[in-house]
Amino acid sequence: MSDYRIEKDSMGEIKVPKNAYYAAQTQRAVENFPISGIPMSRYMIKALGIVKASCAKVNADLGLLDQTVASYIMKAAQEVIDGKLDEHFPLDIFQTGSGTSTNMNTNEVIAFRGSEMASTDGVELRIHPNDHVNFGQSSNDVFPTAIRIAAAVEAKQSLVPSLEHLHTALREKGEQYKDVVKTGRTHLMDAMPVTFKQVFDGYARALELGVARIDSALERVLELPQGGTAVGTGINTHAEFGARFAAEVARVTGLPFMESVDHFEAQATIDAPVELSGQLKTIAVSLMKIANDLRWMNSGPKSGISDVMLAPLQPGSSIMPGKVNPVIEESTVMVCAQVIGNDATVTLAGGMGSNFELNVMLPVAAHNLLESIKLLANVTRNFADRSIRAIVVNEIRVREQLDKNPILVTALNPIIGYDLAAQIAKKAYKEDRSLKDVALEMTDLSESDLDKALDPIKMTLGGFTE
Repeated sequence: MSDYRIEKDSMGEIKVPKNAYYAAQTQRAVENFPISGIPMSRYMIKALGIVKASCAKVNADLGLLDQTVASYIMKAAQEVIDGKLDEHFPLDIFQTGSGTSTNMNTNEVIAFRGSEMASTDGVELRIHPNDHVNFGQSSNDVFPTAIRIAAAVEAKQSLVPSLEHLHTALREKGEQYKDVVKTGRTHLMDAMPVTFKQVFDGYARALELGVARIDSALERVLELPQGGTAVGTGINTHAEFGARFAAEVARVTGLPFMESVDHFEAQATIDAPVELSGQLKTIAVSLMKIANDLRWMNSGPKSGISDVMLAPLQPGSSIMPGKVNPVIEESTVMVCAQVIGNDATVTLAGGMGSNFELNVMLPVAAHNLLESIKLLANVTRNFADRSIRAIVVNEIRVREQLDKNPILVTALNPIIGYDLAAQIAKKAYKEDRSLKDVALEMTDLSESDLDKALDPIKMTLGGFTE
């Protein structure tokens, strides 16, 4: 019993670990949800701290909460924001669907720590988790608000800079090899030539569009449900609370948060987080394409394509000495698969969890959305630094492949016609000869005419090469 203390709530007494800052409601949730062992995201805990600190300040400014009580709530909430109290947030993500358990966990921790800080300062004060920390709030507006704050802050401060970092690396790599022409490929088969700059600029553009997609989705995420309380009507809170709260969060985070246009929409759905998750999925699809392209271009080194050489970072086999694998690309593809799967969960949570005035799959939606942001932010920066920046183009191999590419005959179509061009291509491929030599035999074109028409760099510029 010395390891426990007795706490009470509306359901009676319960034993709580002696040194825990939380109280009865959190302990009941600990016992009720021994599901996954996955705790609430650090991003969510931080966002909940921001919510509680901002609520306390606004309510004090409105004259609804004692200034001294509010000041200690804000001090304790700041420790939550800073990650100093994470050990006191033990709850599983698979819990009550509104996030009430974690909201009360936050209320209890801040009440306990705030009271403790006041006592240390010689101030006689007992902060109540419901009457004070949760004043003018409901789990039903607190938790979806925290999701939006966490997602917006991490997307703008972590993910977008990482995407821009990868974008820069791709542009720089393309510029480094801007004059090198390689065999293009469609259907995994040889096609018309392209420059490495064109290839890498295409990848970079996909990242630009990814950032634009995030920015667009955030326009909806920045609308905060706080102020709607239980069902969106704003019962038990001040009429100005929602707008003032959003302004305070905007001040703290530096992001243009605003009160939701319609609290019923903002609390009854998670459409904005679902939209953002969908955009993260699109970014994952783009990254998967880039990583897989590089895996193909690096294949070999003797029997594959071998357009590029990726950095040799670690041994690739426990049985085959000397084998080196594209490990960064493989880790990137796995992250992309995880993000795509996370989006499926967020989508289902949005569609099946939203009934009447509340979504009741909020914790799992929050976990998957924020995990996707974190994974994409980390993997894009790693991809840029440990893969893209270290790529070396195999210029000799690329030129050899290009010289034997029968598809270059496409440039002769306007001069000699499709049918004769096809015959030349098939003969060159069958006899493993250069297109130029075969064309000299089968057409009246001079060597200089063929050199001009079959110039690979001109083919990458579009139009006609004649």
